[in-house]
Amino acid sequence: MRIANAAGEQVHVVESGEGPPLLLASGLGGAWFDWDPTVELLREDHRVVVYDNPGLGRSPAAQAPPSLRRNVRIMAALADEIGPPVTVLAHSMGAFTAEALARLHPELLNGLVLVDPSQERDPCARPRLAAALDPLARALGTGLNATRLARLAGPAGRRLVLRFTSDRDDTVPAETVRDVYGRGTVLGTIVAEELAYREMAADLDALRDRRPFPDLPLVVLTALGDAGPSWAEGHRRLAAMSPRGRQVELPRAKHMLQLDRPDAIADAVAAVAKP
Repeated sequence: MRIANAAGEQVHVVESGEGPPLLLASGLGGAWFDWDPTVELLREDHRVVVYDNPGLGRSPAAQAPPSLRRNVRIMAALADEIGPPVTVLAHSMGAFTAEALARLHPELLNGLVLVDPSQERDPCARPRLAAALDPLARALGTGLNATRLARLAGPAGRRLVLRFTSDRDDTVPAETVRDVYGRGTVLGTIVAEELAYREMAADLDALRDRRPFPDLPLVVLTALGDAGPSWAEGHRRLAAMSPRGRQVELPRAKHMLQLDRPDAIADAVAAVAKP
């Protein structure tokens, strides 16, 4: 584990294995250990690098508010440090960043695996308030720390979210979960990311009009456990962005595929890495 400087931010990075590089990005509020079962399968044949967004996991507090532009700069800096081309695996909201990186810096990438990616058909973000509200989100985190409510609310919230998004418990000790989700910084950052979600979706939608998706291998994994037909249809559209794109539907699977279906993610990586 280490703290890396990436585009003006400090991010917690966990690296293991040797071979072709993989860069793993979590979704909203995610932490590095969400990927542990997937990393176990991938590190035998790959150099696997997982990072926490600023303010999340064990990363220090962010210098800049969450935004698509900031997140792309971070992912690009890490990809460049690892040694391109890299294969990016991105979960949920992290897929916004991965797709934007592919459109802006295709030279850094070998391919993409989008793990039950977030999607918005017609995103709209007016007025844009996320940056203005970011200090309030930080203050909330500070207040939760000062009153010790963070130590209670954070881990409890994590358990509640996991109950609906996964069929398994956390893969790390309860103490590690408390150390991460009991931090007011993490809870404030989660609120800030939620506030920025629609703006990121709108910024990605605008980028799609300006920059075509490159001819890169792309696999979109769809969790169908609690999803309706529109979710799968949206993922089919994402897969169709690339002439080498395909979608894989996983019946009965829940959103946290990196915990529940690491085998499907490993298969997708093998397909993307295939010459």
